[in-house]
Amino acid sequence: MPTQRPPLFVTVGSSPARLFGIDAGTRACRIAARIGLECAPAPEDGRAAVIASDGYAWDPAWLKEIVRRPGTLLTLAGQPVLAHLPGGFAVADGAAAMAAGRAEPFAGLDRLAAENIELSNAELRKRDRPFVLPLDPANPEPVERAAYDAAYKGVTDALTLYLWRRPAFHLTRWAARAGIDPNTVTAVGALLCLLAFILFWNGYYWSGIAAGFAFMVLDTVDGKLARCTGTSSPLGNFLDHGIDLVHPPFWWWAWAHGLAAYGTPLEPVYAAMLLAAIVGGYIAQRVIEGVFIRRFGMHIHVWQRIDSQFRLVTARRNPNMAILVAAMLIGRPDVGFELVALWTVLSLIFHAVRLAQANARAERGGTVESWIA
Repeated sequence: MPTQRPPLFVTVGSSPARLFGIDAGTRACRIAARIGLECAPAPEDGRAAVIASDGYAWDPAWLKEIVRRPGTLLTLAGQPVLAHLPGGFAVADGAAAMAAGRAEPFAGLDRLAAENIELSNAELRKRDRPFVLPLDPANPEPVERAAYDAAYKGVTDALTLYLWRRPAFHLTRWAARAGIDPNTVTAVGALLCLLAFILFWNGYYWSGIAAGFAFMVLDTVDGKLARCTGTSSPLGNFLDHGIDLVHPPFWWWAWAHGLAAYGTPLEPVYAAMLLAAIVGGYIAQRVIEGVFIRRFGMHIHVWQRIDSQFRLVTARRNPNMAILVAAMLIGRPDVGFELVALWTVLSLIFHAVRLAQANARAERGGTVESWIA
């Protein structure tokens, strides 16, 4: 039997609004294409369609929700925003009604009021009320801010979540309007990452920290730029996550090597033990995270609230860099290295205990599910 074709995605209306440097309709089509929909300029008779008013902007989470709910209308203040019209529905009439802002023709559909619904987003590790906002062509910034915030992970480290969230928004907005693609941002970040390694290796810690922090900000920008402009790609995702996964041990190795050049050397065997604790602990924590995902189908950081709170400070690159900066303020990069090793071991113990507790609960017949589900 032939497989059923996915619904078409059709934007209706004629809004001149532009978001992140591209017109709202093009951006909406890119988002739809990312989840496997086919964009079309008009609906087809007899084929299901998801229609979207281009007078509104919405979190991509809404589109995913509407796609999985045929016969559903999303509204804001009673006005139609998104609708999944089954093949038997008068799709062309529905598109015309949405373009005119009339909800009456959708009387037979289930309704979701955007003001009252919360959704879980496993990809971004959060549960919230996704945004739906009217588009003002003269002032797109409120929608751009909402779209940027919607692209942010709900569970991540404190520096990413609080320190450079706003500066990264302005960089993301500027890059989008300048036509810079996310992979270019990733490439520039990779060069800064390499520069930080070289500077740490030679004991130029403050310069290395500056390069490292610039890379860390761009590491936020590239992903947000891809999500906000609908330009994510498998290659970009691979490069971004690959660099994130691989580079931290090299930074800590370079930091240890640079101690002698800076004038605060550690005894070689002791330094090697500390480096082994940091790198081994980092790898072991990643393994624990992978085991947890494989066993329970979710990240360990979203199991219970304490896990999400600990993710703010767990021994990953950004919190470790905060420790090293604090040590540099007193001119002791060697002490910073020791503290990173200690914090890595403590974080590893925490995650190992949490994995054991989850396994024990499952073996007793209990459920292990995310607190944000």
